[in-house]
Amino acid sequence: MEQILKNSVKQLFDIDINVVLTRPEPQFGDYATNIALQLAGRLGRNPHEIAEQIAEILRRDERCREVSVAGPGFINLYLTDRALLDEAMRPLARPFTGKTILVEYSQPNPFKPLHAGHLYTTLVGDVIARLVENAGADTTRINYGGDVGLHVGRCMWGILQYLGGEYPDKLADIPEDDRATWMGECYVTGTSAYETDENAKAEIIALNKRVYTLHDVQDTTSAFARTYWTCREWSYDYFKLLYKELEVVPFDRYIPESEVTPLGVATVREQLQNGVYTMSENAVVFDGDTYGLHTRVFINSAGVPTYEAKDVGLSLTKWRDYPDFDQSIITTSNEQEQYMQVVLKSIEQFAPEPARRTRHITHGFVKLSGGVKMSSRKGNILLARDIVRAATAAAEATGRPHAQRTALAAIKYAFAKSRIGGDIVFDPSESVALDGNSGPYIQYAHARACSIISKGSSTTYSGAVAFDVSERSLLRKLGEYSDAVLRATTELLPHGICTYLFELAQEFNRFYETSHVIGSDREAIRLRLVELYRDTLASGLGMIGIDAPEHM
Repeated sequence: MEQILKNSVKQLFDIDINVVLTRPEPQFGDYATNIALQLAGRLGRNPHEIAEQIAEILRRDERCREVSVAGPGFINLYLTDRALLDEAMRPLARPFTGKTILVEYSQPNPFKPLHAGHLYTTLVGDVIARLVENAGADTTRINYGGDVGLHVGRCMWGILQYLGGEYPDKLADIPEDDRATWMGECYVTGTSAYETDENAKAEIIALNKRVYTLHDVQDTTSAFARTYWTCREWSYDYFKLLYKELEVVPFDRYIPESEVTPLGVATVREQLQNGVYTMSENAVVFDGDTYGLHTRVFINSAGVPTYEAKDVGLSLTKWRDYPDFDQSIITTSNEQEQYMQVVLKSIEQFAPEPARRTRHITHGFVKLSGGVKMSSRKGNILLARDIVRAATAAAEATGRPHAQRTALAAIKYAFAKSRIGGDIVFDPSESVALDGNSGPYIQYAHARACSIISKGSSTTYSGAVAFDVSERSLLRKLGEYSDAVLRATTELLPHGICTYLFELAQEFNRFYETSHVIGSDREAIRLRLVELYRDTLASGLGMIGIDAPEHM
């Protein structure tokens, strides 16, 4: 219909213009446009007259049941029942067909527990990857984590304190189920010592350098190396286990910082000679102030690369290994927004394409209900497993079966329904409720639709019978699904799908209250609508990574 409107404007006024149809309240039509008001100034004519000319062309289209002009020049369209049904069955758009898109998310650091922020990035990143993949993109899921850096030095210091020195054999005493928690405690111990004890701080800095040396010389046999590699592997095992429990699509590639650091350092030093980076107090920096940003250190005065240099290496590694990718999507916390702006601006000076094709999305903090901000540095960290356990406990408290499945749906939906960018307040009890905007509620709506269908007979609709008001309202809402998915995909805002699913479930409730289905003389028509409703819920839940059960 937008294309028809565009063609009509071209035919009548020889003007090329983009037309956007909106969905007004049902009493005003299935679609509306203010295109006549936009044209009035350019044509110097009365918008109502312009609207009537356009409406006259639209009335000739077999898909339009009624076209009217309202107010100063708004055009309202009512589609025929057949056109409305066709729209509800319209395949999802695939605007990224032929595109190569990298989606980087989760980004847990070995030697630190995976906290609530990582859980959020993992689950919402999984949704974003699903969206672009469903839209036709050749999608590569990438996980990037810091297996080198000061945090490793802090954790290794805590580990060595616990072991009483470099005694890797003592690691066997740590129970498998306690490893992740134990390493988190060691990290907190090391962090506290770094901030309060100058001697410990110096030792941690030295350990940090030793870790880099391990990678440089590929040491796997010394006592220190065996301790490091064992604990790094424990971290990876913990991440893999949690990803499996979360039922996220497996990552195509995990890139550790140690892999990209050499390229990043070499590039920064090379571009130092070319004037992209400069020296400041014996450190290599990028003068972001020149570009309205801020200056950041890429190699510190001790010659150790910072996160910035490593991200240079990561960006160039992606460009090398996935040449000419169309987009690289990175999801991090809001705290990294300005940081990433500086890093990308520096890369833009010598590798403009990968910088230009990188899209950085940021999110707020994940908080418990009550608004407490957690910090792994201080030790009051909200772990990913804590959220899973809290949601599972809340699900079990309801007395409903399948608590684990309910908890997973609750968490995924609670994270996805929050607009990316703001803080996320997680309330376990609210997340598992069946009477609000929650994942289990949408699952229940799907199961309820399956139950209705199982009691019926025919779902054949020939098109000969017109839809009544309640049927039309549901069908009209079903027709909005493809647009909701398209917006969520192109804008990378998954919350739009959750909003739509909740509104759709509410619309179905209104339909079901007034429209008897089983045993009705309109059973076939209405069962067909229930089928479309069920399939739409299942598709939407799948976009969020939630299963659509037939029974609850």
